[in-house]
Amino acid sequence: MGPKKGKKGSPRHRTGPPPPGPSSLFIFAEDNFIRRLTKFIIEWPPFEYAVLLTIIANCVVLALEEHLPHGDKTVLAQKLELTESYFLCIFTIEAALKIVALGLVLHTDSYLRNIWNMMDFFVVFTGLVTLLPLPLDVDLRTLRSIRVLRPLKLVSGVPSLQVVLKSIIKAMAPLLQIGLLVLFAIVIFAIIGLEFYSGALHKSCYSLEDAFEIVEEGDMPTPCYDDDDTMNVELPAGVHLCNHNESACIEQWEGPNFG
Repeated sequence: MGPKKGKKGSPRHRTGPPPPGPSSLFIFAEDNFIRRLTKFIIEWPPFEYAVLLTIIANCVVLALEEHLPHGDKTVLAQKLELTESYFLCIFTIEAALKIVALGLVLHTDSYLRNIWNMMDFFVVFTGLVTLLPLPLDVDLRTLRSIRVLRPLKLVSGVPSLQVVLKSIIKAMAPLLQIGLLVLFAIVIFAIIGLEFYSGALHKSCYSLEDAFEIVEEGDMPTPCYDDDDTMNVELPAGVHLCNHNESACIEQWEGPNFG
């Protein structure tokens, strides 16, 4: 008897070698030595641990940075800034190895088909852009601030953390309704507070000699209440009244904490 036929008369079990897998970057075939070597490296446990330790070290460096006004930097910050190129070089090598081993984006299970790898590639790409000789008028602070996403590379390297983060993201949608309810309650109480205290903290004691000089009885101006507000009303403790011989309670102050 001959081999069993399928619906269209073709053999049910094909013989011969399996079809070759897709090439990486249109250069490296599935059985290419370089591609097989890169696959071995990215799946090698010591390589994975080395990348995780690099991510942790980068997190420590980012935490130790001190941002001073006018672009000033401490001695420690200058030394830590020198490590940026080393970290970026390591992350670039990691991304390049994975792209060669898995392919870039065109076939299934390629590098950019994974959302975590997309984030890693974005962080590495923006880091490389900051090293380009750009004009002086180009502000790179926004691109450099993307470095804060590097700790998320730790999630891409630990599958258990990915499970936890995915669970948190899925739980955000049900919690959104509760968040809206809490926000609605906060808005209601904020409106009530504005109705009760509208304009109450914009009065202060101004000198009778100079209508623009506030008479301070401490380190900073204090809100006051005039006679119209306090007449025939029992004042609570802590209410400040102006000395009528020296000052008057006038509503032209911007308020505590600069309004």
